Order: sequence, then C-alpha cells, then structure tokens
Amino acid sequence: MRRMREVFYILLGYLSGSILFAQIVPQKLCHVDVTSAGEDRNPGTFNAFAAAGPLIGTLVLLLELGKGFFPVHLAMNHLPQEDPVFALILMAPVAGHAWPLLHFRKGGKAIAVSFGVLLGLYPALKPVLLLAAFYLLFSLVLVVRPHLYRSVLTFLCFAIGCLRTVMFPAWKLGCLGISAIVCWRHIRSGEREPLTFTFLPAFDRIKQKKDKKEWER
Repeated sequence: MRRMREVFYILLGYLSGSILFAQIVPQKLCHVDVTSAGEDRNPGTFNAFAAAGPLIGTLVLLLELGKGFFPVHLAMNHLPQEDPVFALILMAPVAGHAWPLLHFRKGGKAIAVSFGVLLGLYPALKPVLLLAAFYLLFSLVLVVRPHLYRSVLTFLCFAIGCLRTVMFPAWKLGCLGISAIVCWRHIRSGEREPLTFTFLPAFDRIKQKKDKKEWER
C-alpha cells in the first residue's frame, strides 16, 4: 500500500509540474506567447512578467510555486520522509516542468517550481532559504552574468550546502536531483554570453551618481 502511495505522489508531482502555467495563463488571458516574446524561448515565470506584465506575472508565479508546493506538502503528511523514494517525490514536479508530458522537448528551466517544491517541505525552511540566499548573493552582492551562469552557480552552491544542512538523506538526494535538472536545462538553453562577475554594483552606481553631482557643482 505504501508503494502505491509513493507512486501516486510521484505521478501527481510530475503531472502537476507538466502544467506550464507560464505559457498557458498569458496565452489564455492576454493572447501572448511567452516563448516567442523571450529571447531564450523559455516558458518560465520571468518571461511571463516580461511579456504579460506584473499582474499576470504574479499570478503565474503563484501557480508555478503552487504546482511544486502541493504535491510535496501532501506527500509529507502521508509518507515517511526518510524513505529514499521521497527524493523522487521532490524531483517529480521539477522534472515535469523540465520535460512536460505533452511537450517533452519544450519544457522550462524550472526555477520557480523548484522554490515551490522546497516550500512544500514546510515547516522545514532551511532548503528554500538556502536557495534564496545564494540567489540573492549572486544577484545583488557578487553579481554573476549572464543569468545562465548565475542560476547554474546558485544551484551548484545550493546542492553543496544541502549536503551539510538538510535533515534527511532522501531530502539531500532530492535537492541534488533538483539542482542537476535545473543546471542541465540551463546549460542546454544555448545561451553562450561571456561570464562576468561584479562586486556590489549597486554601490558603484551610487558612487557614480555622487561623483557626477560633485562634478556638476
């Protein structure tokens, strides 16, 4: 019986992840194809914001988070989390978004759904806070460009950090699998701009504005 429940939640997670809200919602509500609007042709949340505006983008974000959150959170209440199979339950929504059932080769990069999966581990918040911390680090402090390298570096650091901070071995394995899927989808996107690092660019801009005002005086 437990194995049947495990298979059920894996399938639920995969099918939930296969619903590409970032593509469906803007198309139905705004008649916008986000895969045509974005340069990377990614059916993801960022392109939904860019192509359909903040209102639709926020709705898409909530739906993308939700499709990762609910299958995992439901499974937490019905299955032992120390079971190695729980790793597949964590990975299933991310895999569904990366390789959707009906559009297997047209999936997304799976960042938002990854956050949703980690939020599904509530009340354990260490994994999602760890991922958010690395994204903030490489977006605001040591800024990595382009986005491809920023995401790959973020998820690599997240995977390493999970080995030391995450509670159950199955969770660690699941986080490693999520990181591998996201990194693979980004690497396969074909974006090949030069890698750059910038330390605290916000402070540089403030300093430039200050210097400009002093010069104008």
